[in-house]
Amino acid sequence: MAGPATRFPTLKQLRYFVALVEHEHFARAARSCYVSQSAFSVAIKELETLLGVTLVDRTNKRVTITATGKELVAQARLCLSDVETLVDLAGGERAPLSGRLRLGVIPTIAPFLLPRLLPPLRKEYPDLELYLREDLTERIYERMMDGDLDLLLLALPWDMRGVATQTLFRDRFLLAYRQGTGLVNPDNYSFNRLQADSILLLEDGHCLRDHALAACRLRNNEKISRFSATSLNTLVQMVDSDLGITYLPEMAVGTSLLRGTRVKTQPLKSASVYREIGLAWRRGSARQQEFELFGEFIRRHHDG
Repeated sequence: MAGPATRFPTLKQLRYFVALVEHEHFARAARSCYVSQSAFSVAIKELETLLGVTLVDRTNKRVTITATGKELVAQARLCLSDVETLVDLAGGERAPLSGRLRLGVIPTIAPFLLPRLLPPLRKEYPDLELYLREDLTERIYERMMDGDLDLLLLALPWDMRGVATQTLFRDRFLLAYRQGTGLVNPDNYSFNRLQADSILLLEDGHCLRDHALAACRLRNNEKISRFSATSLNTLVQMVDSDLGITYLPEMAVGTSLLRGTRVKTQPLKSASVYREIGLAWRRGSARQQEFELFGEFIRRHHDG
């Protein structure tokens, strides 16, 4: 436990250090904090002296964050996030869903759901400052646990520790194929009748691949193509070239993803072929009620 004479880092020093890690450049980090580079450098040096560690290796050409610095920046982000929460709690009279909200969204949701949600969200909650970060599930989860994001909009289930979740709705998988293809009979689809290497999926790291494998019960690896796509756009182009068939989330239908292609979709017979869309936040967050309100807004407008 710290004694009465213990000195602690200031919020300014922590904020500067987080900015340095993000920009990996003293001048750019200083500009992002609206201070001179000399004042910024002094603050970082004071922080290192106070903590008794080297946070950054300095050279003429680049900045390298030390291993210790990488460990400490996660705690620095959490400290800053906790202070923001403290201020929010102190201003308890503020309207719900107002102020800053940093939302992480996965790429297989963001382009399909957000365009429908953002206009009514701005209208209903004009004081909400929504900052978006689109990335893979693993990366936005890490950023949230580091304190860099407040809330995640993602597909469930996903193996996450230390979080609370709210399931919003089911997003069914649809069979997707090129019109006139000989790879599948869409009117009499059967997994067992598919040719070897005929199922195209996203590459490893995309949760949509894992959810499609589980939901569509794709147990026979011989049916899955050795080639994979880096994005849904690429996946659709591969199907449009009749390189295989795939399974697309229902929320993508009617969007620009399939526009200009010969790709057709139809529901699968099984009612259990779906992924669940939900929210996740750090367990114990003081903003839980606000996050649940945000979830109810998404559910209401999706159902509508």
